[in-house]
Amino acid sequence: MFVGSFSFIMMVLLLTIVVPLWIVFHYITRWKQMKNEEPGEGRIVVDRETLEDLAATATKLEDRVATLETLLDAEAPGWRDK
Repeated sequence: MFVGSFSFIMMVLLLTIVVPLWIVFHYITRWKQMKNEEPGEGRIVVDRETLEDLAATATKLEDRVATLETLLDAEAPGWRDK
């Protein structure tokens, strides 16, 4: 009976003290590692060239939408009301 209650007490201590502390210290270590990483390691880095390409693509898409709206206005004048 003593062995059963001793193991129960040890399990309770393990689950209430050791495991939470282990999780907290694990994530503290991970956060410190992330601070020390270089900008390109494991993170998404968007450079100026990529941003310019995205802006050019957005401009082209805006032009296409404007062209489509013009064509729809000519072909089906009430399409915006639907």
